[in-house]
Amino acid sequence: MRAVVINRFGGPEVLEMAEVPAPRPAPGQQRIDVALAGVNYADTAVRRDAYPVPIQLPFTPGNEVMGALPDGRRVVALSRGGGYASQTVVNSQTIFDVPDSVSDADAVALTLQGATAFHLLYDNLQIQPGERVLIPAAAGGVGTLSVQLAANRGARVIAMASTPEKRALAMALGAHAVVDSSSVEALSERVEEAAGGPIHAALEMTGGPVFQATLDALAVHGRMVVYGAAAGEYGTVPVSHLLATSQSISGFWLPTLYSNPSYMRAILGSLFLACEAGDIKPVHHSTAYRLEDARQAHEDLAARRTIGKVALIAGP
Repeated sequence: MRAVVINRFGGPEVLEMAEVPAPRPAPGQQRIDVALAGVNYADTAVRRDAYPVPIQLPFTPGNEVMGALPDGRRVVALSRGGGYASQTVVNSQTIFDVPDSVSDADAVALTLQGATAFHLLYDNLQIQPGERVLIPAAAGGVGTLSVQLAANRGARVIAMASTPEKRALAMALGAHAVVDSSSVEALSERVEEAAGGPIHAALEMTGGPVFQATLDALAVHGRMVVYGAAAGEYGTVPVSHLLATSQSISGFWLPTLYSNPSYMRAILGSLFLACEAGDIKPVHHSTAYRLEDARQAHEDLAARRTIGKVALIAGP
């Protein structure tokens, strides 16, 4: 079968197409014929050997797929690799049925990134109506869904994005104000000005100076959840600062929820229902990448040329 394989860590050039043996399900696993493989920032971390857990080479990246089981059921699945392939095997507990009314493209957009946005906003930060909520990378996969989910909860959404086109998209999705994130100069002041005051709750996935600017814009008793470090540099904060401000900062990595399939099923059920009702509308990148275009997809993602969900077409 066809798969994208990493034999050494490095830039997008290490993503190589290969013919490999079809995987055989072990006990507790099922085989999926992959239609779409989601591409996420975590995949770029895997490629660079910057993932939170060690990766053994050779390795096929891809932690989410949309496809079909041998009995024909349409499913999405979450895994720890193996998705960039025409077939993959996944733990049965992290395979979820997709309603007929939800398209393949929407389903894969709602799986890893939708579940991340849902958990970050509703369960981790527990945002409330009227709160000022900061959403970074608001035109990305997690960002476009987060803007909509936060607005649906009645929050005042302040969206950060790097281009006028991306900021316009965030406004169209329900943001109340937008901030240019292409420069970190006076970023915290610009965020507070756009928000009309300090931020009550914030998502953070960039790291470095953006982490510090987000912290500086956070209100007393404010909450921030960190779910990545796209800039390659994790932010730090003294405990003394947290004591003085009564702020809370937490971290999140989606695979920690894989052991709770009933919770994941509930999240995806809520997201699929919201999609069916038109309450959320996944945004898809305009370029149709195939498995052999994985290098280009990674390059475009790293260069911030993408908007919304990025996926690889793995089927015929």
